[in-house]
Amino acid sequence: MKEITDEQKVTQHSVRVIEEVQRAIVGKSEVLKQIMATFLAGGHVLLEDYPGTAKTLIANSFAQALGMSFRRIQFTPDLLPGDITGGYIYDRSQNSFILREGPVFANLILADEINRASPRTQSALLEAMQEQQVTLEGETRKLPEPFIVIATQNPIEYEGTFPLPEAQLDRFLVKLSVGYPTVEQEQQMLRRRRERKQDDFNLSSITNVEEFQTMRRHIEEIHVEPDIERYIIDLTHASRKHPQVTVGAGPRATLALLKLSRAWAAMHERNYVLPDDVKAFVKPVLTHRIIPEPDLWTMPDANDRILNEILKTAKVPVI
Repeated sequence: MKEITDEQKVTQHSVRVIEEVQRAIVGKSEVLKQIMATFLAGGHVLLEDYPGTAKTLIANSFAQALGMSFRRIQFTPDLLPGDITGGYIYDRSQNSFILREGPVFANLILADEINRASPRTQSALLEAMQEQQVTLEGETRKLPEPFIVIATQNPIEYEGTFPLPEAQLDRFLVKLSVGYPTVEQEQQMLRRRRERKQDDFNLSSITNVEEFQTMRRHIEEIHVEPDIERYIIDLTHASRKHPQVTVGAGPRATLALLKLSRAWAAMHERNYVLPDDVKAFVKPVLTHRIIPEPDLWTMPDANDRILNEILKTAKVPVI
């Protein structure tokens, strides 16, 4: 009997996880695949979309399908850093201070409406997202592995919000938009709700933390040709030189394209990266990492148009 390769294992597990999530989410297979690739690449996701587009449901569904612990943090203006990380409280029975861990101590964190909290509270996630650890009263504590953050924000409400600074935006591997469903998809959503007779979804755990960590290790074995690496570098450098861009993407974006293209290749049962794997993530990786000229700030599709030009002009390697 032919032995299953590592890439086939990643593909099979990813397909099954996405199929399970699609029991709750109707018609968003491409976004779900991109989120799964981001998880495999070891990154965090920023979902920016209108209210009611299933952002919270997506996070919860992935946590169930991946067999991970899940915590939801509702960001509000009065939320404090300690409400996220936890802290030491006095225990009378033991006559000592004990650590009460905050909701950040879980595998998958949903930071709901992250731009509603103050910059001080937003920064409480910086160390956790980058170093996978938190420091409490001078003591550093490791977070569970894997540690994944899905943050959401509403693009149309600005009153009472605090826009994420570039330093924190850069911590998110991708920025994605779910989008409204089509008429057919929305009708299917209503039919499922009618047949289910309840709001809640009971999803099965397709994998567990140990298997997921093994899948991540397989991603590191995906081959990348030097020409593909140069193509990735050319794309990020083009974002810095574009005449309509004030600030281009940094080196972290270059690494993000490398990691995501390897994850995408493994999900498509390949042990090597193609240019199309890189192209699939140019917009999700770069759109929140470039700042256009001030006269383009009022144009919501300015970044997309700039990235389309970069994709057209960059020389694609022949593999």
